[in-house]
Formats: sequence, structure tokens, C-alpha cells
Amino acid sequence: MTTALVGLGPSACSTKEVVGGAAIGGAAYEYSNKRAMDELKEDYQSGRISNDEYQRRKNEIEGRSVIY
Repeated sequence: MTTALVGLGPSACSTKEVVGGAAIGGAAYEYSNKRAMDELKEDYQSGRISNDEYQRRKNEIEGRSVIY
């Protein structure tokens, strides 16, 4: 009888590394959404875009965000 051993090797990530990486990536993504929302509000308040455009773009940002 032959037994084959399969190892994870040096390239395997632990659950902690995967979760940590996802949290960092998620935080960066939400920061990007916050910046987009801030710029959108500034455009609307300065009169560069209409209310309809503001609402449309706001809904897009909210749709891809966890915090909005």
C-alpha cells in the first residue's frame, strides 16, 4: 500500500491572512466610495449637476457600498 502526502506548501494562506487581506481590500473600497460620495455632494452643492444626476449617481454608490 502506498500513501501519498499532499502538503500545502509555502504559498498557502492561512484563514487569518485571507480575512485580513479581505478587510484591508474592503476598507480601501469603502474609502473609495466615501470619496466618490463626497465629490458627488460637492458637485451637487456647487450646481455642476442636477438633482436627477445626483440621485442617479448616489444610488450607484450606495448599491456598491456596505456602509451607505
